Amino acid sequence: MTSEAHNMKIIIIGATSGIGRELAQQYIMLGHTVAVTGRRQPLLLELKTQHAAIETACFDVQAANAVLELQSLITKLDGLDLLIYSAGYGEPSADLVEETEIDATTTNVMGFVKIAAFSFNYFRKQGHGQLAVISSVAAVRGNSWTPAYSASKAYVSNYSEGLNIKARKLQLDIVVTDIRPGFVNTKMAKGYGQFWVAPVTKAARQIIAAIAAKKRVAYITKRWWLIAFLLKRLPFWIYRRLG
Repeated sequence: MTSEAHNMKIIIIGATSGIGRELAQQYIMLGHTVAVTGRRQPLLLELKTQHAAIETACFDVQAANAVLELQSLITKLDGLDLLIYSAGYGEPSADLVEETEIDATTTNVMGFVKIAAFSFNYFRKQGHGQLAVISSVAAVRGNSWTPAYSASKAYVSNYSEGLNIKARKLQLDIVVTDIRPGFVNTKMAKGYGQFWVAPVTKAARQIIAAIAAKKRVAYITKRWWLIAFLLKRLPFWIYRRLG
């Protein structure tokens, strides 16, 4: 299921902007069949204008009909080889605004899990497939500035690991790739102290390479593995001054 092997049928959940949108455009340039989803119809129409062959569906992953919309897209593509979950939400919440925390958790956890579970079961019935999920380096530890975001991304990473183990135990030809970006130059990147900020085009190229290589976990850009390595090992009495 590499980008060089054959024309893949790809659905990207959350592709109206940022990483998801750039992934859609790069996969189209590579000659794959792509469908995208998002909440903002004008941005989906803009993509459709730029790439006539692309399929689009406007829905929120929190919506009750999200899976039905996904099934409809699969029918339009006449199958599915790769699903990329790029939908996500995170706002700084230094004052712990309840609405912000609840919205981030609902989107990043409940919206994610129903799409991921459906996709895994679809691939199981089909006999093969790949699920790639956009998590974050923030998943490694808790964070006082974005508590719901870091916690929900930890859920995404742990759930992905669980699906990987399940696929191995059941001897399924299913790959689950956990993508963990650091700072990428998109509207999602907020706050002070940003460093190693990657252009979205570079981030997307590395994500596509990681998916093609069937990586289990991939840090984007690659050197962010060092930050994750250090964060995991910092004792709490030191980390609490940073997090």
